[in-house]
Amino acid sequence: MELFKRNKAATAVLAVLACVGVGAWIYQLVGGLAVTGMSNGVSWGAYITMFMFFVGLSAGGLIVASSASVFHIKAFKRVAMPAVILSTVCICLAGMFVLIDLGGIQRVWRIVTGPNPASPLVWDICVITCYLVINILYLHFMRKGAERAVAMVSRFALPCAILVHSVTAWIFGLQIAKEGWFTAIMAPIFVASAMDSGLALLLIVLSALNASGRFKTPKELIASLAGLLATCIAVDAYFIFCEVLTMGYPGAAGAETLALMTAGPTAPFFWFEVIGGLLIPFCVLVFAKNRAKTGLVVGASVLVVAGVLCKRVWLLFTSFIGQNVAGAPGVMTADGWAMAGSYAPTLVEAAIIVGVVSVGALGFMALASKLLLPATEEETVPAATSRAGAPDLEFDPQVA
Repeated sequence: MELFKRNKAATAVLAVLACVGVGAWIYQLVGGLAVTGMSNGVSWGAYITMFMFFVGLSAGGLIVASSASVFHIKAFKRVAMPAVILSTVCICLAGMFVLIDLGGIQRVWRIVTGPNPASPLVWDICVITCYLVINILYLHFMRKGAERAVAMVSRFALPCAILVHSVTAWIFGLQIAKEGWFTAIMAPIFVASAMDSGLALLLIVLSALNASGRFKTPKELIASLAGLLATCIAVDAYFIFCEVLTMGYPGAAGAETLALMTAGPTAPFFWFEVIGGLLIPFCVLVFAKNRAKTGLVVGASVLVVAGVLCKRVWLLFTSFIGQNVAGAPGVMTADGWAMAGSYAPTLVEAAIIVGVVSVGALGFMALASKLLLPATEEETVPAATSRAGAPDLEFDPQVA
């Protein structure tokens, strides 16, 4: 595998971290979820945070890839293969985090034998399974060059990519006990953050592939995708503003949760997301001259990805800090009813998370080595450069 040979040191480090993660997971299986920082009061922790994060990263990549065929954008077809590879790896990592969070993985078969159709968790399992199948079919048909089949799959891929993150949002939005979760715009917030984080990760990966010489993406296309990222950031920021305004308006029920978000234990994550993940990247990418500089694009993209990760943290844990809403049931403990809880991830959780991410990085390198053909000058898609420093997206009127 060419990428492994070129990056022997990185491959070795990733392999060691993956082995450490497997060892930590085995330790968790033996000791149970008691070795984590989770409890009856805080039943979801770092694993579900990473699950949300990687579902979004996956959905954003597939939306970009499928848009190339659905809307016949020739420029986007150039990066469809790495986008789908990235999407496939990320959704696999998301599924791994769910299985790890279950604790007793030997009983996972009960999901199939005794599902609850009214549970959003069951909806999510069904959608993620369909989503993974679509990704695999997408890769297969693109590798064969079957453009008509790719066009057909993309028409299912685009709505499924939006749906997979919407269902993930409904897992939280339909929880009546937590004030910071149940909201009508939870799904749009999730989809918006999936778009900017997934697109940002794609830009980072494309830049890395450019540097490795394995796959070439024209700078004009990088600039165009960076402009799209700036738009997605603005949409994401708008939804966050709507949510904050609704929670903070005088007399609103979410004032206590908003106070925790902005000045409580999760406030550093909230403010980093707002300032570092939204404001700064937008101010950088809104200018065409900055979008033409790959270094600035990569730096802004890293901030976006880190900001969305912080969003997942404050979104999940802020509601656990406060008490359940009036009339909602608490959690039974040895001391009575627990209406709130505290959480801090343990070294076991950290080792498992790093291990899973390392497995994902190795998986991407393996798929990229097999599916991405080395770029040549002839393979590069020409793009007409506009005054904005980005290519004019060329629409193909023919159905692929």
